[in-house]
Amino acid sequence: MSLHGLSHVVMGVPNVAETQAYYADFGLTPLADGWFATEDGGPQLQVVHAPTRRLVELGLRADDADDLARVAGSLRAIGVQPDLDREAVVAVEPVSGLRTRVAVLPRLQQERAKPTPYNGPGRIERHGRAPGLVRTTPIRPRRLGHAVVGTTDLTATMRFFVDGLGFKVSDHIGDKGAFMRCSNDHHNFLAMRAPVNYLHHTSWQVDDIDDVGRGAMNMLEDHPERHIWGLGRHYAGSNFFWYLKDPAGNFSEYFSDMDVLPEEEIWEPEVLEGAKGLFAWGPPPPPSFLDPEDLAGLMTGAHSLRSR
Repeated sequence: MSLHGLSHVVMGVPNVAETQAYYADFGLTPLADGWFATEDGGPQLQVVHAPTRRLVELGLRADDADDLARVAGSLRAIGVQPDLDREAVVAVEPVSGLRTRVAVLPRLQQERAKPTPYNGPGRIERHGRAPGLVRTTPIRPRRLGHAVVGTTDLTATMRFFVDGLGFKVSDHIGDKGAFMRCSNDHHNFLAMRAPVNYLHHTSWQVDDIDDVGRGAMNMLEDHPERHIWGLGRHYAGSNFFWYLKDPAGNFSEYFSDMDVLPEEEIWEPEVLEGAKGLFAWGPPPPPSFLDPEDLAGLMTGAHSLRSR
């Protein structure tokens, strides 16, 4: 694989200041020019102005110039003309206009966290009160995990990501979507069939299930309207999750315990149907998770932009 992970996302929204305040509350560290940093990944989110909410740019990591040349050649083979220099390949996904930037960047190194001890039947890993209950440190996401978009042409979007950029398919949601990876994570990108191209959610890693819950509860303390779905555990990826909604209508996810798929490991994608394609346990997703309430408005806005 010529890629080894995500570097960043650029999110376009109509209400920049309000959305930036949300992601500061979420635990990302504000920087200059609308950028936010994670603890391990550095600058990984930029919030910029756009007429409708959307994913403007997806940043990807590659090892060297040879990787960039391979990606550029694969893009040309599917009819996409990239811009290439010694440091990056920039190409536009033809369905949504999403800009992808593949840059030569070091592999992300995460300091190994001390495992959280959990007791189980016949096993005592800890004594006294559970450490997750007595933590007082604020939640600071460790890194960007994945992004999810709706696309009006799933086949074309998958061709761009798989045949062009070099992503691998991990699992399918029936014929409605595909989980794809560019690292050892089960997925770094999910594309879903939709009536309009839009950003569904971004996902941010925290240490464990306790920090998934602590982060969500802190976000909801004075803003219960932010809640969307959680706590639960996905089947695809196996990660614990809790979803919240930012002021622009994008969802943001705290996650932990994602499946790891080493590049040399044989992995057969499953076609997941019904609830299995969404979650293993937890409350059922609300209708607004599958069909966000502003989709009709996004469709109207996208039509207006095309008409200009």
